[in-house]
Amino acid sequence: MTRTDDRQARPGRLRVPPLFGAALLMAMSAAGPGFITQTASFTVLYGASFACAVVVSMIIDVAVQLNVWRILGISGQRAQDLASKVFPAAGQVLTAFVVLGAVVFNIGNIAGTGLGLHNLLGVDPRIGAAISGILTIGIFLVRSVLTAVDRVMVVLGFVKIALIIALVIATAPPVGQAAVGVVDPKGLPFLPILTLIGGTVGGFITYSGAHRLIDSGITGVSNLKRINRGAWTGILVACVLRIVLFLGFFGVIATGAHLANKNDAAGSTFLAAFGTVGLHLFGLVFWAAGMTSVIGNSYTTATFLQSYVKPVRTHFNRAVIVLIGLATIIFIAAGQTPQSMLVFAGAINGLVLPIGLGIILWVALRRRDLIAGYRYPKVLLGIGIAAWLFTAYAAVESLTSLGSIFS
Repeated sequence: MTRTDDRQARPGRLRVPPLFGAALLMAMSAAGPGFITQTASFTVLYGASFACAVVVSMIIDVAVQLNVWRILGISGQRAQDLASKVFPAAGQVLTAFVVLGAVVFNIGNIAGTGLGLHNLLGVDPRIGAAISGILTIGIFLVRSVLTAVDRVMVVLGFVKIALIIALVIATAPPVGQAAVGVVDPKGLPFLPILTLIGGTVGGFITYSGAHRLIDSGITGVSNLKRINRGAWTGILVACVLRIVLFLGFFGVIATGAHLANKNDAAGSTFLAAFGTVGLHLFGLVFWAAGMTSVIGNSYTTATFLQSYVKPVRTHFNRAVIVLIGLATIIFIAAGQTPQSMLVFAGAINGLVLPIGLGIILWVALRRRDLIAGYRYPKVLLGIGIAAWLFTAYAAVESLTSLGSIFS
């Protein structure tokens, strides 16, 4: 099935421009259940100090996404194809790492949808995961897949943003304390920072928007302004979501409220903020986050596999369906607790990030022939290299800490 945009929408139907669709795919993938779980868990542990991790993740997001969108967009090639032209077998290595992280992350996303429906409707998380998997598969059965994906992202994204803003309004967080935590964090190790970066910009998320952009045909130096606008749109949406969700959770923690279930920190904060109805609201937020991440994850994973697996190239939508089905079945069979699985997936993606970013920055630094001879801005390249150095150092420092996630 061909992945083409159906822009001849009937009157009254929601029409999403492809550039905004690419930006939203990246932003909503970055604000999945892993992001919510990580933010809640670490806010409970570190309080105002975790604001520093949120800000660092935003800075890294800007540095990474501006470079990735620009380099891939100008070249018109997906990350793995570009990597193969830089170093022998680099594309295969990058694909292997991204797919490994994405598979783990997608199991976590499915787990998130199950937990969401459990809180929203009271169903067993495994049954909720099965229902969500079937609904997501249905999206990739329609004729105009990218159009359907864009519309679903807009609707679910609106639900997610609206309810998170409601949490902030209800909790009235002490913004001053959070601001102090940004510049003077107390006892904040590298693992929370790496995990948050991995869950919001690492792994498949790094490439989701840029690959969607390429599928829309918005490539080349002539489209540079549009590429840049799309990157900034996705970054701003993702950053706003990071800030408001942290503030919402911090608003509950700052009051000294007792959390009913520390193994479900996110749900407990909604419960503390809104009472019994809070669990249902949290369920809706978590389910929407899980659905958007499952879509973004499965689509982006398939865009990597298509370079090396012929059936994925010829039957792209079916390949996406297989990925969704596989993640759903594994979660139902394994029954791993959603919180530990989601945090672990974020850490894995954080370890993958320096590999792909390093290859892409090398193109800007030494292989201008792959980006149509474009003279790359030194400032942009500089912040990209700084982000790479930080993520590489944080990844090495945190390798020995991954086991603590399950303790």
